[in-house]
Amino acid sequence: MATPITMPKFGQMTEESTIVEWRKKEGDKVAKGEVLFTVETDKSVMDVEAFTEGTLLKIVVPAGVSVPVQTVVGYIGQPGESVPVVAQRTPQKLETSKATATVVTAPAQPQQPVQVQRESVVAHFEAAQAAGGPVPQAFEPMFRISPRAKALAEECAIDANKIKGTGPWGRVTEKDVRAYLESRGYHKLRVTPAALELARKEKVDILDVEGSGEEGRITVADVQRALAERPKPMSKMRQVIAQRLTQSFTTQPHFYVTVAVDMTDLIAYRNQLKEAGAPFTITDFIAQAVVLTLQEYPVVNSSTDGKNIHWHSHVNLGIAVSVEGGLVVPVIHRAEELTMIELCTRAKQLVEKARAGKLTPDEMTGGTFTITNMGMLNVESFHAIINTGEGAILAVASTVKQPVVHEDQIVVRSMMKMTLSADHRLIDGALAANFINAIKAKLEDLELWKRLTSW
Repeated sequence: MATPITMPKFGQMTEESTIVEWRKKEGDKVAKGEVLFTVETDKSVMDVEAFTEGTLLKIVVPAGVSVPVQTVVGYIGQPGESVPVVAQRTPQKLETSKATATVVTAPAQPQQPVQVQRESVVAHFEAAQAAGGPVPQAFEPMFRISPRAKALAEECAIDANKIKGTGPWGRVTEKDVRAYLESRGYHKLRVTPAALELARKEKVDILDVEGSGEEGRITVADVQRALAERPKPMSKMRQVIAQRLTQSFTTQPHFYVTVAVDMTDLIAYRNQLKEAGAPFTITDFIAQAVVLTLQEYPVVNSSTDGKNIHWHSHVNLGIAVSVEGGLVVPVIHRAEELTMIELCTRAKQLVEKARAGKLTPDEMTGGTFTITNMGMLNVESFHAIINTGEGAILAVASTVKQPVVHEDQIVVRSMMKMTLSADHRLIDGALAANFINAIKAKLEDLELWKRLTSW
């Protein structure tokens, strides 16, 4: 009997994933451990391996389709084995209804009542139309257009949905289309044949295109510009980012505290370490300072739902990483148990995996505090949005040489601004100020780093 291939559950937060690419096609032999397909979750792309050997008998869910975890996506077995009757997924079906993401293994007969019901409704509509009776409520939102009107609209490259129909129950007729073209001055348009053909092909309403050619002539470039300006769906990653950050910013009252850190001595010391072959980056020093300070101020390492405070016994430090198409936050779990060199090594591993799109869901969940560093992007300061489920986030800006008062003298020093975004339901202003100043004090304490960076 053929073995079903199901969509794996990659983490506690993962409920749905998208197949990016099938590495095997129907009829291919598959060895145990071979990659069958790649999957995109909320923030990463991962390979799915075969748990058994055999032949890929059927692909149920093609590339580009998102389905819930544990959904059957294909079958593997021996050539000639029977495969259950399934309804193959398509992107269009998925967009229409999430219910279509469930695999149906029943034969076609149970679907007959649905067809009978549809035919009954259509018959009722046609009978009411012939009798000239009132419009059935179920049909009121439908857009109706005659075949000749539809063909004319397509030929002229216009959007017929903008036309008000005068036919029965608002049906758009050929007469309506011609009247609309006349009212919009369609026949006065100057359009190149190639531009009109492209508009037809891409279903661009030529009446909405602004011509840039001589005397307002619409060219191919104008149609291409209109295509580029079309709304495009966000990637799954951007949708998740938008959803979570909107939830955080609208449910957690943010307030901000900023300090300027004198990084002159630490940068000089880090350069010495680099010449000696040490791997430490400025972000590593910031991360270590944050871990130490969170242990001193456990409330900042906590979170709240507005009713209860959730204490976290471990510091699970998130490091925001910019990747193509968005942002991911790999998490260093139990960071307080790591030495400076271990923290540095783990951070480097996670950043590399993030940029390669190889992070697992567990490596992106469970954070208790996050650092986002834009120091390499030449920004003076910025405010970050707290990750949902955390109580604060530290935004680190660029280090800039500035004239400052140092030991009662005006001198040029390397200054770096840090801004703490805090959840005011959990953290008060004084606590936030003490916390960020404690991080500042550690970063400016050169003796501390000499003790911690022995490797």
